[in-house]
Amino acid sequence: MQILHLSLVALATVMAGCAAMRPAGTLPAGPAAGDRVLSPFYAWTGALPSRPGAMLRMESQPPQPEITAASVQQRILYTSTDARWRSGVLPVTGTLYLPKGEQPRGGWPLVAWAHGTLGVADACAPSWTGHRPRDATYLNRWLEEGFAVVATDYQGLGGPGPHPYTFWEAEGRSILDSARAAIAAYPGRIANDLAITGQSQGSGSSIGASRIAAAYAPELNLRATIATGLLSSFPEARYKAPEAVPSPSGPVRFSMLRLVGGSIPDDGPPAESLVTPQAQSMLKMARETCVDEMRGYEQQQGLNAANAFKLEPAALQTLLVKTSDMSLVALPAPLFLGTGLADRTIPPRRQYAAAAALCQAGNPLVWKTYAGITHNGIVNAAFEDELRFVRAVRANAPTESNCGTMTEPGLPEPATAGIRFND
Repeated sequence: MQILHLSLVALATVMAGCAAMRPAGTLPAGPAAGDRVLSPFYAWTGALPSRPGAMLRMESQPPQPEITAASVQQRILYTSTDARWRSGVLPVTGTLYLPKGEQPRGGWPLVAWAHGTLGVADACAPSWTGHRPRDATYLNRWLEEGFAVVATDYQGLGGPGPHPYTFWEAEGRSILDSARAAIAAYPGRIANDLAITGQSQGSGSSIGASRIAAAYAPELNLRATIATGLLSSFPEARYKAPEAVPSPSGPVRFSMLRLVGGSIPDDGPPAESLVTPQAQSMLKMARETCVDEMRGYEQQQGLNAANAFKLEPAALQTLLVKTSDMSLVALPAPLFLGTGLADRTIPPRRQYAAAAALCQAGNPLVWKTYAGITHNGIVNAAFEDELRFVRAVRANAPTESNCGTMTEPGLPEPATAGIRFND
């Protein structure tokens, strides 16, 4: 049977089959939301404190071979507030590490890490699976330099409800509340001296956390914000990167994650109605497994945007909430941005557009590019520059900015071989 692919004109037909609107302030839950009880640690059944950033409990985290510089490795469960469904305070999970060595006077400065795309099912939470080797290597480098590290899983990834995938305000709250909880859990050992860093999905989360920090968590002493593999988009910006036309042969997994991860409007159609019969199994995978498994299945089954969805790619993107869009505002802390010039996941011109928009908003920032470095490679390739940047900020050195000298990059270049994680 031929599958009907709907155009923008036919969106109204799909919308006619909308699910009943959920009562305002209700958090979706259950298997359709990616929920799964991973262990008793993750299942909070008691009353929740009314305030965000309260530490609920901690337990030892299984060690990872890449993390050698931690004296303490813990899973954490803490409170945050739901910025997607407005359901109030909810538990969020993550990990917390203290470095080895002599504690500085006043406590260890804190780095809050925002990870990239892993999936939206609870089983993908880094506190449960362990951090990817690339990310664990990066976190260990901060520990070696004498920083405590807190790493949120994000709302809904390990905790109740869907993970609001790429919703920067929801993820930003998870970051800020993880820092609040870490500082409160170790008074005098972790200092209120915070740098936020994130990659890809986490770049939007990191910038998003910085955007809301003054209003949402004004007590936090946010010193610096770092973002690599820039995802954020700015509709009001003067410079517009060449638009990538949604391709019928494009990947399926990221759109599947968005269908499960809250990007369908609350009065929109159920996810199943947007997915063809041959791709329903992959929608189920999005609720139960992680992005690497999804990629393998997608390739094995020959799924693409043309045969997996009942809407044409452009129409599907029109239906979904634009989760990475931001308005132009000044941020409260100095900003470091890093882009690999061999990045084919988020092309360098799109990342330049984000940097230029942040400059247009009046932010003094450092944007550095790295020849031959890919989307994966940038996480560790930029570390030494990030460390110098954070140290200068903490030493109250004048904030440098290269907004006036940035130049538009070309198309993604070949990746340099022989660099770890630079695939």
